[in-house]
Amino acid sequence: MVQAPMFRIGYGIDYHALQEGRRFMLGGVEIPHHKGALGHSDADVLLHAICDALLGAVAAGDIGTHFPDTDQAYKDKDSRYFLKRCHEIIHERGYEIINLDATLCLQAPKIKPYVAAMQECISTITGLGTDCISIKATTTEQLGFVGREEGVVAHATILLGLRQG
Repeated sequence: MVQAPMFRIGYGIDYHALQEGRRFMLGGVEIPHHKGALGHSDADVLLHAICDALLGAVAAGDIGTHFPDTDQAYKDKDSRYFLKRCHEIIHERGYEIINLDATLCLQAPKIKPYVAAMQECISTITGLGTDCISIKATTTEQLGFVGREEGVVAHATILLGLRQG
């Protein structure tokens, strides 16, 4: 019998178009902006990237496998639900999150005033301390679809460890 690895790393990435008049959810927090992400659920790119990182770390597919955009049950669904369920999946497989590092790519708005609230939201769902949740942002210096404010991208890297006890 093969012993489970002590550590596993997962990486997730998500893209969403931006559209006038939509709510802009990032990291479980509504960010005031004239545009929001377009998607089947609430289109929270940060939580979606984190979900993919969690699922990838335990080789459990991706967010689309677990919550397909063809299923009306997930229409306009709060992405905090997806994060909670993905966190349960890693626990069921014997792992816990050690740390999370995420980067948002967007031209506007500036997210620095909202980072602490995003960290707190993710902490509440996962039980991970906010000191182990890094959320950063970068612009693309007005290059590409992100620079033209047509879309937003999130990257997330997760380190998991075997649960103790």
